[in-house]
Amino acid sequence: MSNPAAVFAPTPKPVALQAVVFDMDGVIVDSHPAHRVAWKTFLHALGRGVNDAELDFVMDGRKREDILVHFLGPLTREQLEEYGRLKNDLFCQAAAEVVPIPGAFEFIDRLRSAAIAVAVATSASSSRAVSTLRRLGLLSHFEAVVTGEEVPKGKPDPGIYQLACQRIQCPPKSAVAVEDAASGVRAAKSAGMRCVGITWHQSGDSLTAAGADAVLHDFVDLTPSDFASLVGMPQSGQVRPRSDATPS
Repeated sequence: MSNPAAVFAPTPKPVALQAVVFDMDGVIVDSHPAHRVAWKTFLHALGRGVNDAELDFVMDGRKREDILVHFLGPLTREQLEEYGRLKNDLFCQAAAEVVPIPGAFEFIDRLRSAAIAVAVATSASSSRAVSTLRRLGLLSHFEAVVTGEEVPKGKPDPGIYQLACQRIQCPPKSAVAVEDAASGVRAAKSAGMRCVGITWHQSGDSLTAAGADAVLHDFVDLTPSDFASLVGMPQSGQVRPRSDATPS
């Protein structure tokens, strides 16, 4: 005989969207062309010629130290710091070419108006992440900015996304990551988050293969409710306390 309690058991309430955690390069800002130029110039100056196909490694959301070792082999801590500064200087020279991904700024504002927390989890250095977001007038929009310098391992390790969720006091299951690189998608999924891929510079197939729950070309006219629907989550109506974790 069947159990009546089992028949009338309530359906579990779906987890509502409470936070969106953005990668920065290629997601908020279209910085990949400037990065390619900076890395190519830097490596050529050290006698390491690279072609465009080899530079795809740079675009996969990895920490700067991992990229340096990949192209130059084992390096001392002093070399990593010196080369990192040189590369950042070259990037700054090309920073004028960095523009927002279409619709990104407006979408971030819509999320904030809907009381959905927003944060950044980027493999970039802290100085570059903060300077880029400040120059664009976006730094104060985020409750937390977590960078590659704050975690021992880079993406696809989930540590950076786990730390971002801790900083904004949101369980990973209630947060969605936005990524443009396969390694970033894998990091977010390993952290227990859902993930939307941005295909401005990347193949949607590669992001879906990495585990992305949905893909978008850009953020133009995107609403929080449309975004939540993409990953099968209702939009949270709960007003969350604001965090003071964002760098000034």
